[in-house]
Amino acid sequence: MEGATRVFAGDFSGATLTVPADDPGSPGWIVTPGGAWCRLLYLCGALTEVTEIADVLHCRLADPTGAFDIVAGGRRGAVAEQIRAIPVPSFIAVTGTAQLYTKNGSRAVSVRPEYIHVIDRAVRDRWIALTADMTLARLELLLASLEECTGDARADRTIRHYGLTRERLREMVSMVGGALDSARTAPAAPQVAEEDISAIVMEIIRAKSGPRGVAVQDVIDAGEAGGFTKDAVLAAIGTLVTNDDCYQPQKGYVKPL
Repeated sequence: MEGATRVFAGDFSGATLTVPADDPGSPGWIVTPGGAWCRLLYLCGALTEVTEIADVLHCRLADPTGAFDIVAGGRRGAVAEQIRAIPVPSFIAVTGTAQLYTKNGSRAVSVRPEYIHVIDRAVRDRWIALTADMTLARLELLLASLEECTGDARADRTIRHYGLTRERLREMVSMVGGALDSARTAPAAPQVAEEDISAIVMEIIRAKSGPRGVAVQDVIDAGEAGGFTKDAVLAAIGTLVTNDDCYQPQKGYVKPL
């Protein structure tokens, strides 16, 4: 399973390029001006607005560079119910799928959430720091391709589509610097408490469980997409089994009690 991409709202909101996947059965990529190739996203920010229209929730998730449009509803009803229970404003983490669509003749992007949980500011600020590192690395690759013709196909395609220049890349570096400035005065982020990880893993098990339960590997994949290590997810599963919150109906599977 691919890792989730971290990207700032100020970059993601400018995306207009889609690239089909090599596998016809897989979703395509949404490519941002900053060189992020997005399918599955891991985002953190402030939930500042929730509006419901025809059983569909339209949410605003703000980071220091802008805001993501989070859209939940329909068959994602369980996630929508979870959002309804979160006070506004709150810091939240979202794992979801990037989407690009045409609206009023122009292209717009949104995120379809798969998992959501409440976090604190320290976790949000750690996300900012890691996302800044990844964004700067992508911008360095774009600059190298622009100046040296490195032959990187992805970078070249991004540069051509968005008409990137050195000045535009400098503007994006400044955007990243502004995001970092907003987090520098925050205290170091503590480790996520064991009970918090267990609660999130239990949510994953409940959401994915079928008649046979859910494969442990699927729980690990979902946990890693949400930013947790394999060992942390396995430890959480062990705690849940010990506490009789779930059980193993057969080897390699877990199921809620």
